[in-house]
Amino acid sequence: MNIASVSHAKNHLSALLKEVRGGATYVITDHGVPVARLGPVAAVRGVPPRAIELASQGLLWLPAKPPTTRWLDLPLPTLAPGVDPVELVLDERAGGW
Repeated sequence: MNIASVSHAKNHLSALLKEVRGGATYVITDHGVPVARLGPVAAVRGVPPRAIELASQGLLWLPAKPPTTRWLDLPLPTLAPGVDPVELVLDERAGGW
């Protein structure tokens, strides 16, 4: 991890961003005190901008790589023989679970 002062980061932002695109990470310091981290964002194709924003706030974790299986390709759930799905829903609504 590299260290850069605020003034250095302001004056050389384009160069720092070029290095970050290559995988580098910088800690930005203000009078020697760490105040921010500048690092690459794990971009995943198809991730909405709101999810990236939430991930940058630490409220959501983005996957490290795209899923290998689409959720529509997963097998459908099945019920045990003799179980009535309507009865299950009614029991759940009545608080039976």
